[in-house]
Amino acid sequence: SLSPYAFRGLKSLLHLFTMNSFLICKIFFRDLQGNIFSCHCKLKWLVAWMTNTTVDQLYCDGPPVYQGGKSNNLMAQSFDCITGLSVDSIYFGNHQYFVFAQPFSGKCGFLEWDHVEMVFRDNDDINSTSTVICKPLLIDNQLFIIVAQLFGGSHIYKRDVSVNKFTKIQDIDILKIRKPNDVETFCIDDESFFIIADSSKAGSTTIYKWNGNGFYSHQSLHPWYRDTDAEYLEIANKPHLILSSSSQRPVIYQWNKSQKLFERHTDIPEMEDVFIGDSKVMKWDGSMFNEIQTMPSWGSMVFQPLLVVGSMPFWEVTILSPKCIAGRERKANSFTSKSCISSHREASHLSPLITVIFLLASSFKGKTQIYEHIIIDLSN
Repeated sequence: SLSPYAFRGLKSLLHLFTMNSFLICKIFFRDLQGNIFSCHCKLKWLVAWMTNTTVDQLYCDGPPVYQGGKSNNLMAQSFDCITGLSVDSIYFGNHQYFVFAQPFSGKCGFLEWDHVEMVFRDNDDINSTSTVICKPLLIDNQLFIIVAQLFGGSHIYKRDVSVNKFTKIQDIDILKIRKPNDVETFCIDDESFFIIADSSKAGSTTIYKWNGNGFYSHQSLHPWYRDTDAEYLEIANKPHLILSSSSQRPVIYQWNKSQKLFERHTDIPEMEDVFIGDSKVMKWDGSMFNEIQTMPSWGSMVFQPLLVVGSMPFWEVTILSPKCIAGRERKANSFTSKSCISSHREASHLSPLITVIFLLASSFKGKTQIYEHIIIDLSN
């Protein structure tokens, strides 16, 4: 067996694997004293665990706000960690922002890109309840935020530039939108719309239209199907909507220009329930979507359109397994996973500078992460 003093004098201990070990299977005490702790998001789990245990005092070596502080004085709420169900980007007033839906914090949170310091900074919040989507919509230099909530109804906020804050301008009909799961914005013939996919048994996925003063219900699409995702895309220069549902195959709607309504066009065959099966990469062949590749996952609640150009990465359309950044392998003409994030739901990209491309991945259990796309010159 190991001596009780086997680990004495270690400056730090990163990993200690005890499973199936005959030497250290009887360690009952783990002394964390003397370790240098940075009291940031990565330590949040330990602080939460220590609230229900009796352990010796630990001290923080950083960040500066907690320098020298005691672990017993920290709470889970002390950590400025970003968890979110969705994330989106917007350029407004010569500034670029990310907006998160943070249901556990009860807000829509904003990050602003600082071009001078080259960092993201907290900017503003919209207080909310059980928020699942915070969708920005820019109309005639006016910024609107569609706040979709599971409880308390959904609302629309407008940025008041005179006082530099958001004010609520409209409530969304709770009889139609009972359990929102996705919001998408789009423009047809210079008219602005947004669609809310409703995933409840009694709700109805609804399209709303801007009339110059507010948003009104323009069209309701197939109620009772528990839609999980809505995506707008143009196919052959014609506007289309794709709805993913938990009770039927994905449905494609096509815009009727004369009636100014969406009509059911076709569906996507051989698709399993959104909560089971693998994710798929599909390609439009002129009349329908055909599968070209399957990617392992535990369900796929999101249908994400993309245009493949060169080796530009795209975001895989799965939700129940770790979300992965995938890159296209030219030789194999297929996609391979490059990096994965746990409990991921949505991603957004932002290019604040010509030479800088960011990808932000929201996570409702793990850590929301920001990636920078870097091109490495291997010619030498």
